[in-house]
Amino acid sequence: MLLPSMAKAGGFDSDPMVMAKATELKKELRKLLTTIVEDDDDYPIHTIDQAKCTLSALMELKMNKRSLSFKLSQTLSCPDEFKCPLSNELMRDPVILATGQTYDRPFIQKWLKAGNRTCPLTQQVLSHTLLTPNHLVREMISQWCKNQGLELPDPVHYVNEEGITEADRDHFLSLLEKMSLTLPEQKDAARELRLLTKKMPSFRALFGESIDAIPQLLNPLSASKSGSHIHPDLQEDLITTLLNLSIHDNNKKLVAETPVVIPLLMEALSSGTIETRTNAAAALFTLSALDSNKALIGKSGALKPLIDLLEEGNPLAMKDVASAIFTLCFIHENKARAVKDGAVKVIVEKIMNGVLVDELLAIVAILSTHQRAVEEMGELGAVPCLLRIMRESICERNKENCIAILHIICLYDRTKWKAVREEENAYGTISKLARDGTSRAKRKANSILERLNRAVNLTHTA
Repeated sequence: MLLPSMAKAGGFDSDPMVMAKATELKKELRKLLTTIVEDDDDYPIHTIDQAKCTLSALMELKMNKRSLSFKLSQTLSCPDEFKCPLSNELMRDPVILATGQTYDRPFIQKWLKAGNRTCPLTQQVLSHTLLTPNHLVREMISQWCKNQGLELPDPVHYVNEEGITEADRDHFLSLLEKMSLTLPEQKDAARELRLLTKKMPSFRALFGESIDAIPQLLNPLSASKSGSHIHPDLQEDLITTLLNLSIHDNNKKLVAETPVVIPLLMEALSSGTIETRTNAAAALFTLSALDSNKALIGKSGALKPLIDLLEEGNPLAMKDVASAIFTLCFIHENKARAVKDGAVKVIVEKIMNGVLVDELLAIVAILSTHQRAVEEMGELGAVPCLLRIMRESICERNKENCIAILHIICLYDRTKWKAVREEENAYGTISKLARDGTSRAKRKANSILERLNRAVNLTHTA
């Protein structure tokens, strides 16, 4: 530790900043655990990773591993050349950027992970984002600290906010290098990267440090396009690793904008093991959390292979495929693409057969703002199906989606009012929803009832 006397004096326990941080971490951990415990299996996988990271941070505070002495050392008058240009604090792990400038690793990593690809000091565009330890400056800082009665931690054992050590980086780079070697070496490295990126958020973060890391990872898949056959297990491990990377929020933009990624995911949707195809769909779903990625994925033509995989109907893949289509269709351009690529027919037929009704109804509800989609729904006989679901379903969300879709169909096609009127007269389905449904469902149901009553009044008047 830098200032042993302060640690012995109980500085960690009494420091109000540390106590406040501990309270904040406990609140966050409680919230995450509540989500995991109470939401059955409906919580996103990254919730577990967040809980693990929060618990680790809390443990560090409890065991006094986060050194208060570094905060105190800021008050010391250290030479300017030992201060990080970004934090203006004494550097703990000085590293050299591509431009030759030196920064403290955690701060320059934060700069790069925010999407910046320039040097903070010179504003030069970076040729790469690899960080090289500055051993000379490190040694000078270490000597200065000794003269001041301080001690810096060994950089090999220094763990930053992502939990990454120099040993992790070296191992990571060695695994990537194997992607250009023999098939057995590629398979071993791919399997290990798949496991590491699943279990350790820190390894996901490592891919964000270099724009070359993802192309290196996918080199065996890219090379296969030249004619050589890709081994199915290798493809599965690489696509699954890509999925794991995409879970890391700071990676989403980088992954999607790496030119080889989306074409390879699209190819994987129609080839390889069912797990490969499922995980390719899951990766597209995860990446589409960003609006910019939704547009990029849509323009790339990924909706068509997703719809084709949905039509195949493999139960292992359908949920991830439906989630990807649903999220992509949040933007108008992708709704038009989905309709053009045949989504309405595929989805309506699945719903009529009772397959994945909850998820697919949600997609139809989104697509129903597109005129051609509404016309197709009418042509495919969706109205009786929607009425039946409203009458029989116990799911309020499904009823709401059905009445919203039905409302739009009837506005576009007056010939459908007859079926709605017969349903209302026989079962009172619309009236029940106007009375007991969600607020949105009530509005739609009441609007339909008003039109039905208006039509009846007009008939009597005539």
